[in-house]
Amino acid sequence: MSTAPTSQILALTEMVNYQDGAVVSRQITKAEAGNVTLFAFDKDQGLSEHTAPFDALVHILEGAALVTISGKPFELKAGDVIIMPANEPHALKAAQKFKMLLTMIRV
Repeated sequence: MSTAPTSQILALTEMVNYQDGAVVSRQITKAEAGNVTLFAFDKDQGLSEHTAPFDALVHILEGAALVTISGKPFELKAGDVIIMPANEPHALKAAQKFKMLLTMIRV
């Protein structure tokens, strides 16, 4: 996975494409302190419940998603942001096709 070019304007929603029945990701940048990744989820696709050792900021770029954090559901749409705390179980599901930017920050 290659990182995006630096010192350039990036059209995030154009940098990752939907794929039927799949979740597609593209790493934008990676560093010791964390990373930034773009995702495109086809409808009804998702990431099953898991934990991560990082705080994770989810920014919905287009579409809509259901994000569950420690059993509590949140409905997000384009423009919405939520922070998933480190070491708390979380999951994501596409209510419709959606694209998101995930920023993971080491705590």
